Amino acid sequence: MSTVFKALSDPTRRQVLQMLRSGPKTAGELAAAFDVSKPTMSAHFAVLREADLVASEKHGKSVIYQLKMSVLEDALLGFAQAFGWELAPGAAETEGEPHAR
Repeated sequence: MSTVFKALSDPTRRQVLQMLRSGPKTAGELAAAFDVSKPTMSAHFAVLREADLVASEKHGKSVIYQLKMSVLEDALLGFAQAFGWELAPGAAETEGEPHAR
């Protein structure tokens, strides 16, 4: 869980995850949205992969990234449970935001 929260601690990485909510994107598409160097974006992608928040697949010269929502949900549920909150799994998807049971 700490690896996930480390990945989420950076606003650039949170924005990458937000962009991936609409579907898979190439590294180039994602990087074009930010005013940072390619090595910096590559480091952000590595942190997201290490946290298992994104899946990457090489297609020719392009790398396609896809959001792994289940990992994010599991981390958030684990965090909530650590504070004694009981959340319904999948509530964020069906109702727009998590609600207590």
